Amino acid sequence: MIQWWNKMEFVDPEFFWLLLVLPAIIAFYIWKGKNQNADVRISSLQGFDSSYSLLARLRPVLLVLRLLALSLIIIALARPQTTDVNTKTSTTEGIDIVLAVDVSASMLAQDLKPDRLEATKRVALDFIKGRPSDRIGVVVYAGESYTKTPITTDQSITIRAVESIEYTNVLENGTAIGMGLATAVNRLKESTSDSKVIILMTDGVNNSGFIDPKIASELSVEFGIKVYTIGIGTNGNAPSPVAQNPNGTFRFAMAPVEIDEDLMKQIAADTGGKYYRATNNDKLEEIYEEIDQLETTEIEEFKFYNVQEMFRPLVLIAMGLLGLELLLRYTLFRTAA
Repeated sequence: MIQWWNKMEFVDPEFFWLLLVLPAIIAFYIWKGKNQNADVRISSLQGFDSSYSLLARLRPVLLVLRLLALSLIIIALARPQTTDVNTKTSTTEGIDIVLAVDVSASMLAQDLKPDRLEATKRVALDFIKGRPSDRIGVVVYAGESYTKTPITTDQSITIRAVESIEYTNVLENGTAIGMGLATAVNRLKESTSDSKVIILMTDGVNNSGFIDPKIASELSVEFGIKVYTIGIGTNGNAPSPVAQNPNGTFRFAMAPVEIDEDLMKQIAADTGGKYYRATNNDKLEEIYEEIDQLETTEIEEFKFYNVQEMFRPLVLIAMGLLGLELLLRYTLFRTAA
């Protein structure tokens, strides 16, 4: 009941000023009653029939019924109505995005926690979950590259693809930035979306593969693809894997962090993107948040209004009260005095 009343609004509230007439009607009724009754003084009432005295006392009920009817009519004139609003959103322009993730052994370095690869996966998952209207694909690369999943609107597929990323010996070791970028471009070149974006992440220098990163960058420009590049790794030295034990675990030692920032900056500049350096987990999260804000998807919102007029029930009740008042006046109270 409270929720229904909160939704109520009046289209013509100025009619409420008419409620000021009600006190005037009451005052007039009282004044008229006093002036119509003449005083007769007699010594005794024993000879008079007093059987109608109760009805006479109840006669003001007629006025109450009329005032209630008049009040309801005034409220009806103010046009009470309730409005339910339903909102529907639709994507008017989606963005096609490919995440190109370096999975070379150096991504196991522990300057980001628990390591660079796991930190990258965590922020990438948050990024994907926050963009339900976009098509997102995943490419992984080391000394070679391959598509983990093509661009798709199915978030669950993309999320599973990112969660399953890990360092293995399947790919040749090394960092083939050019091949990783070229594979990502290949996933987007047939896209008809107005906005096409690659987020290229690496922690090293291009030291493998047969595609020059500059050629891959030129392909990005040709197909209208913007590339955001992220260098992952702290400044200076970081605990990095240097050897693998017989049981498959790694041995770590401090090693210098080498990122070809000049190349990453050039790729971003040529394609209209931006270069970032993620030196810790917080910085990596901030980078993805900024990219998320830079690459926004246009959302169109439709609102549907369901308006229900409430004056009709009030008018019907008012008519009923007036009918009851007339019925009582000319039947039960006809001879009441």
